[in-house]
Amino acid sequence: MTTLRPPAAAERRPAPPPARREGRSWKGWGFLGPFVAVFALVFLAPIAYSVYLSLFRDQLIGGTTFVGLDNYTEALKDDRFWASLGRVSLFLAVQVPIMLGIALLVALALDSGRLYGRDFFRVSIFLPYAVPAVVATLMWGFMYGTRFGLVGDINGALGVSLPDPLSPDLVLASIGNIVTWEFIGYNMLIFYSALRVIPHSLYEAAQIDGAGQIRVITAIKLPAIRGALVIATIFSIIGSFQLFNEPSILRPLARNAITTDYTPNYYTYSLSFNGQQHNYSATVAIVMGLITMVIAYAVQLRGMRSKGV
Repeated sequence: MTTLRPPAAAERRPAPPPARREGRSWKGWGFLGPFVAVFALVFLAPIAYSVYLSLFRDQLIGGTTFVGLDNYTEALKDDRFWASLGRVSLFLAVQVPIMLGIALLVALALDSGRLYGRDFFRVSIFLPYAVPAVVATLMWGFMYGTRFGLVGDINGALGVSLPDPLSPDLVLASIGNIVTWEFIGYNMLIFYSALRVIPHSLYEAAQIDGAGQIRVITAIKLPAIRGALVIATIFSIIGSFQLFNEPSILRPLARNAITTDYTPNYYTYSLSFNGQQHNYSATVAIVMGLITMVIAYAVQLRGMRSKGV
Protein backbone atom coordinates (compact mmCIF):
# COMPACT_ATOMS: atom_id res chain seq x y z
CA MET A 1 0.00 0.00 0.00
CA THR A 2 1.50 3.23 -1.14
CA THR A 3 1.29 6.48 0.81
CA LEU A 4 0.04 9.52 -1.07
CA ARG A 5 2.08 12.67 -0.63
CA PRO A 6 0.37 16.08 -0.62
CA PRO A 7 0.93 18.21 -3.68
CA ALA A 8 3.85 20.54 -3.61
CA ALA A 9 1.57 23.59 -3.71
CA ALA A 10 -0.10 22.51 -0.49
CA GLU A 11 3.15 22.21 1.39
CA ARG A 12 3.61 24.81 4.14
CA ARG A 13 5.88 27.55 3.02
CA PRO A 14 8.22 29.26 5.45
CA ALA A 15 6.93 32.58 6.83
CA PRO A 16 8.49 35.64 5.29
CA PRO A 17 11.08 37.40 7.41
CA PRO A 18 9.69 40.26 9.51
CA ALA A 19 9.86 43.63 7.89
CA ARG A 20 12.70 45.78 9.03
CA ARG A 21 11.48 48.45 11.45
CA GLU A 22 12.10 51.86 10.10
CA GLY A 23 13.70 54.52 12.26
CA ARG A 24 11.55 56.91 14.31
CA SER A 25 10.35 59.83 12.27
CA TRP A 26 10.97 63.29 13.72
CA LYS A 27 9.02 65.17 11.09
CA GLY A 28 6.18 65.95 13.51
CA TRP A 29 8.54 67.76 15.84
CA GLY A 30 9.52 69.99 12.96
CA PHE A 31 5.99 71.39 13.01
CA LEU A 32 5.68 71.47 16.79
CA GLY A 33 9.16 72.79 17.44
CA PRO A 34 8.49 76.51 16.85
CA PHE A 35 5.42 76.47 19.10
CA VAL A 36 7.18 74.51 21.85
CA ALA A 37 10.14 76.90 21.75
CA VAL A 38 7.96 80.01 21.98
CA PHE A 39 5.76 78.42 24.67
CA ALA A 40 8.78 77.52 26.77
CA LEU A 41 10.33 80.95 26.28
CA VAL A 42 7.33 83.18 27.04
CA PHE A 43 5.38 80.96 29.48
CA LEU A 44 7.41 78.26 31.19
CA ALA A 45 10.64 80.22 31.59
CA PRO A 46 9.06 83.24 33.37
CA ILE A 47 7.18 80.93 35.74
CA ALA A 48 10.33 78.98 36.53
CA TYR A 49 12.28 82.19 37.09
CA SER A 50 9.55 83.55 39.38
CA VAL A 51 9.65 80.37 41.45
CA TYR A 52 13.42 80.69 41.63
CA LEU A 53 13.18 84.31 42.80
CA SER A 54 10.59 83.45 45.44
CA LEU A 55 13.04 81.15 47.20
CA PHE A 56 15.53 83.95 47.90
CA ARG A 57 15.56 87.19 49.84
CA ASP A 58 17.66 90.29 49.33
CA GLN A 59 18.98 91.31 52.77
CA LEU A 60 21.07 94.27 53.85
CA ILE A 61 23.59 91.96 55.48
CA GLY A 62 24.62 88.96 53.47
CA GLY A 63 23.03 90.03 50.19
CA THR A 64 20.71 87.61 48.40
CA THR A 65 20.30 84.48 50.49
CA PHE A 66 18.26 81.31 50.09
CA VAL A 67 15.28 81.32 52.46
CA GLY A 68 13.22 78.42 51.12
CA LEU A 69 9.50 78.89 51.81
CA ASP A 70 9.89 81.81 54.22
CA ASN A 71 8.57 84.26 51.63
CA TYR A 72 5.43 82.16 51.19
CA THR A 73 4.89 82.07 54.94
CA GLU A 74 5.21 85.84 55.04
CA ALA A 75 2.76 86.24 52.14
CA LEU A 76 0.14 84.12 53.90
CA LYS A 77 0.44 86.42 56.93
CA ASP A 78 0.43 89.65 54.91
CA ASP A 79 -2.67 91.69 55.81
CA ARG A 80 -2.21 93.98 52.82
CA PHE A 81 -2.28 91.04 50.43
CA TRP A 82 -5.41 89.53 51.98
CA ALA A 83 -7.14 92.91 51.99
CA SER A 84 -6.46 93.33 48.28
CA LEU A 85 -7.63 89.79 47.62
CA GLY A 86 -10.85 90.42 49.53
CA ARG A 87 -11.40 93.59 47.50
CA VAL A 88 -11.13 91.85 44.13
CA SER A 89 -13.25 88.96 45.45
CA LEU A 90 -16.02 91.43 46.25
CA PHE A 91 -15.52 92.97 42.83
CA LEU A 92 -15.86 89.52 41.24
CA ALA A 93 -18.97 88.57 43.21
CA VAL A 94 -20.85 91.72 42.19
CA GLN A 95 -19.47 92.81 38.82
CA VAL A 96 -19.15 89.47 37.02
CA PRO A 97 -22.82 88.35 37.43
CA ILE A 98 -24.04 91.80 36.35
CA MET A 99 -21.76 91.87 33.30
CA LEU A 100 -22.54 88.33 32.18
CA GLY A 101 -26.26 88.81 32.82
CA ILE A 102 -26.43 91.91 30.64
CA ALA A 103 -24.32 90.24 27.94
CA LEU A 104 -26.63 87.20 27.97
CA LEU A 105 -29.77 89.33 27.70
CA VAL A 106 -28.28 91.25 24.77
CA ALA A 107 -27.25 88.02 23.02
CA LEU A 108 -30.73 86.54 23.47
CA ALA A 109 -32.30 89.73 22.11
CA LEU A 110 -30.05 89.67 19.05
CA ASP A 111 -30.69 85.98 18.45
CA SER A 112 -34.47 86.34 18.74
CA GLY A 113 -34.67 87.99 15.32
CA ARG A 114 -37.20 90.50 16.63
CA LEU A 115 -34.75 93.33 17.26
CA TYR A 116 -34.84 96.02 14.60
CA GLY A 117 -31.37 97.02 13.42
CA ARG A 118 -29.72 93.88 14.80
CA ASP A 119 -26.42 94.36 12.97
CA PHE A 120 -26.12 97.96 14.17
CA PHE A 121 -26.73 96.99 17.80
CA ARG A 122 -24.32 94.05 17.60
CA VAL A 123 -21.49 96.26 16.33
CA SER A 124 -22.35 99.09 18.74
CA ILE A 125 -22.32 96.84 21.79
CA PHE A 126 -19.07 95.18 20.75
CA LEU A 127 -17.36 98.49 19.92
CA PRO A 128 -16.28 99.35 23.53
CA TYR A 129 -14.18 96.17 23.60
CA ALA A 130 -12.15 97.58 20.70
CA VAL A 131 -11.25 100.63 22.79
CA PRO A 132 -7.93 100.09 24.63
CA ALA A 133 -8.32 99.72 28.36
CA VAL A 134 -6.06 102.70 29.03
CA VAL A 135 -8.12 104.97 26.78
CA ALA A 136 -11.40 103.73 28.26
CA THR A 137 -10.19 104.31 31.82
CA LEU A 138 -8.94 107.80 31.03
CA MET A 139 -12.24 108.63 29.36
CA TRP A 140 -14.32 107.43 32.30
CA GLY A 141 -11.91 109.04 34.76
CA PHE A 142 -12.52 112.38 33.07
CA MET A 143 -16.29 111.88 33.30
CA TYR A 144 -16.00 110.92 36.98
CA GLY A 145 -14.15 114.13 37.87
CA THR A 146 -16.00 116.44 40.26
CA ARG A 147 -13.82 119.48 39.50
CA PHE A 148 -13.20 119.25 35.77
CA GLY A 149 -15.29 116.34 34.49
CA LEU A 150 -18.86 115.47 33.64
CA VAL A 151 -19.94 115.04 37.27
CA GLY A 152 -18.52 118.47 38.12
CA ASP A 153 -20.27 120.06 35.12
CA ILE A 154 -23.60 118.55 36.16
CA ASN A 155 -23.12 119.80 39.72
CA GLY A 156 -22.36 123.29 38.47
CA ALA A 157 -25.15 123.41 35.88
CA LEU A 158 -27.94 122.04 38.07
CA GLY A 159 -26.73 123.30 41.42
CA VAL A 160 -26.66 119.81 42.91
CA SER A 161 -24.01 117.79 44.68
CA LEU A 162 -23.72 114.34 43.14
CA PRO A 163 -21.68 111.72 45.04
CA ASP A 164 -18.03 111.58 44.04
CA PRO A 165 -17.55 108.40 41.96
CA LEU A 166 -13.87 108.37 42.96
CA SER A 167 -14.49 108.52 46.69
CA PRO A 168 -13.28 105.59 48.84
CA ASP A 169 -16.84 104.27 49.16
CA LEU A 170 -17.67 104.37 45.43
CA VAL A 171 -14.39 103.89 43.58
CA LEU A 172 -14.70 100.11 43.42
CA ALA A 173 -18.18 100.42 41.90
CA SER A 174 -16.82 103.00 39.46
CA ILE A 175 -14.09 100.60 38.37
CA GLY A 176 -16.73 97.89 37.99
CA ASN A 177 -18.72 100.17 35.72
CA ILE A 178 -15.68 100.71 33.49
CA VAL A 179 -14.91 96.99 33.25
CA THR A 180 -18.55 96.16 32.56
CA TRP A 181 -18.71 98.76 29.80
CA GLU A 182 -15.55 97.32 28.25
CA PHE A 183 -16.40 93.61 28.30
CA ILE A 184 -20.15 93.32 27.75
CA GLY A 185 -19.57 93.19 24.00
CA TYR A 186 -16.86 90.55 24.31
CA ASN A 187 -19.04 88.21 26.35
CA MET A 188 -22.08 88.99 24.22
CA LEU A 189 -20.17 87.77 21.16
CA ILE A 190 -19.31 84.49 22.91
CA PHE A 191 -22.95 83.88 23.83
CA TYR A 192 -24.31 85.01 20.47
CA SER A 193 -21.91 82.71 18.58
CA ALA A 194 -23.02 79.77 20.72
CA LEU A 195 -26.70 80.59 20.11
CA ARG A 196 -26.25 80.70 16.34
CA VAL A 197 -25.12 77.06 16.13
CA ILE A 198 -28.19 75.60 17.89
CA PRO A 199 -30.02 73.33 15.39
CA HIS A 200 -33.22 74.91 14.07
CA SER A 201 -34.94 71.54 14.36
CA LEU A 202 -35.10 72.07 18.11
CA TYR A 203 -36.97 75.34 17.61
CA GLU A 204 -39.35 73.68 15.17
CA ALA A 205 -40.09 70.90 17.64
CA ALA A 206 -40.71 73.45 20.39
CA GLN A 207 -43.04 75.39 18.11
CA ILE A 208 -45.03 72.23 17.36
CA ASP A 209 -45.32 71.56 21.09
CA GLY A 210 -46.62 75.09 21.59
CA ALA A 211 -43.69 76.33 23.70
CA GLY A 212 -43.42 80.09 24.22
CA GLN A 213 -40.31 82.23 24.02
CA ILE A 214 -39.54 81.95 27.73
CA ARG A 215 -39.84 78.17 27.57
CA VAL A 216 -37.59 78.04 24.50
CA ILE A 217 -34.96 80.10 26.31
CA THR A 218 -35.00 78.04 29.51
CA ALA A 219 -35.35 74.60 27.91
CA ILE A 220 -33.31 74.95 24.71
CA LYS A 221 -31.10 78.02 24.50
CA LEU A 222 -29.61 78.19 28.00
CA PRO A 223 -28.77 74.45 28.24
CA ALA A 224 -27.26 74.57 24.74
CA ILE A 225 -24.89 77.44 25.57
CA ARG A 226 -23.93 76.23 29.04
CA GLY A 227 -20.41 75.54 27.84
CA ALA A 228 -20.08 79.12 26.61
CA LEU A 229 -21.39 80.38 29.95
CA VAL A 230 -18.74 78.38 31.80
CA ILE A 231 -15.96 79.66 29.53
CA ALA A 232 -17.07 83.29 29.91
CA THR A 233 -17.29 82.86 33.68
CA ILE A 234 -13.78 81.43 33.88
CA PHE A 235 -12.37 84.25 31.73
CA SER A 236 -14.17 86.82 33.90
CA ILE A 237 -12.83 85.27 37.12
CA ILE A 238 -9.28 85.35 35.80
CA GLY A 239 -9.74 88.93 34.60
CA SER A 240 -11.11 90.05 37.97
CA PHE A 241 -8.15 88.63 39.88
CA GLN A 242 -5.80 90.29 37.37
CA LEU A 243 -7.38 93.73 37.82
CA PHE A 244 -4.61 96.29 37.33
CA ASN A 245 -5.09 98.84 34.54
CA GLU A 246 -8.13 100.62 35.90
CA PRO A 247 -6.91 101.19 39.49
CA SER A 248 -3.39 102.17 38.41
CA ILE A 249 -4.66 104.73 35.89
CA LEU A 250 -7.31 106.17 38.20
CA ARG A 251 -4.96 106.48 41.18
CA PRO A 252 -3.70 110.00 40.30
CA LEU A 253 -7.35 111.12 40.39
CA ALA A 254 -8.21 109.25 43.59
CA ARG A 255 -5.10 108.91 45.73
CA ASN A 256 -7.13 108.82 48.94
CA ALA A 257 -9.26 105.94 47.63
CA ILE A 258 -6.83 103.82 45.59
CA THR A 259 -3.68 102.73 47.39
CA THR A 260 -0.68 100.87 46.02
CA ASP A 261 -2.09 97.62 47.43
CA TYR A 262 -5.61 98.12 46.10
CA THR A 263 -5.52 94.89 44.07
CA PRO A 264 -3.11 91.92 44.25
CA ASN A 265 -1.60 92.74 40.85
CA TYR A 266 -1.14 96.39 41.78
CA TYR A 267 0.42 95.31 45.06
CA THR A 268 2.82 93.02 43.22
CA TYR A 269 3.75 95.81 40.83
CA SER A 270 4.35 98.26 43.67
CA LEU A 271 6.52 95.78 45.57
CA SER A 272 8.70 95.15 42.54
CA PHE A 273 9.05 98.58 40.92
CA ASN A 274 8.55 100.94 43.84
CA GLY A 275 9.78 98.90 46.79
CA GLN A 276 12.51 96.95 44.97
CA GLN A 277 11.28 93.77 46.68
CA HIS A 278 11.56 91.53 43.64
CA ASN A 279 11.72 88.26 45.55
CA TYR A 280 8.66 88.93 47.68
CA SER A 281 6.83 90.33 44.65
CA ALA A 282 7.41 87.06 42.81
CA THR A 283 6.10 85.16 45.83
CA VAL A 284 2.87 87.17 45.97
CA ALA A 285 2.39 86.70 42.22
CA ILE A 286 2.79 82.92 42.51
CA VAL A 287 0.38 82.69 45.45
CA MET A 288 -2.16 84.77 43.55
CA GLY A 289 -1.71 82.62 40.46
CA LEU A 290 -2.34 79.45 42.45
CA ILE A 291 -5.48 80.91 44.04
CA THR A 292 -6.80 81.96 40.63
CA MET A 293 -6.03 78.55 39.14
CA VAL A 294 -7.83 76.68 41.95
CA ILE A 295 -10.96 78.84 41.75
CA ALA A 296 -11.11 78.71 37.94
CA TYR A 297 -10.66 74.92 37.98
CA ALA A 298 -13.41 74.55 40.59
CA VAL A 299 -15.77 76.58 38.40
CA GLN A 300 -14.86 74.42 35.41
CA LEU A 301 -15.55 71.21 37.32
CA ARG A 302 -18.86 72.61 38.50
CA GLY A 303 -19.83 73.51 34.95
CA MET A 304 -18.86 70.07 33.64
CA ARG A 305 -20.91 68.34 36.32
CA SER A 306 -23.90 70.49 35.47
CA LYS A 307 -23.55 69.35 31.86
CA GLY A 308 -23.29 65.76 32.95
CA VAL A 309 -19.80 65.28 31.50
